[in-house]
Amino acid sequence: MMYSLIGTARLNGVDPLAWLTDVLVGIADLPQSRLRELLPWEWIRLRNPPS
Repeated sequence: MMYSLIGTARLNGVDPLAWLTDVLVGIADLPQSRLRELLPWEWIRLRNPPS
């Protein structure tokens, strides 16, 4: 399971350590309706908005 998470992050150009750290720290405070924001491709998009 961890290999899948790390591989998915890498395939989406996301640093796996930074992503997993942020997800594990913030998941408890995030409402269920916003869980999609934790997907690697959404996570990186929300942190690097287009200029």
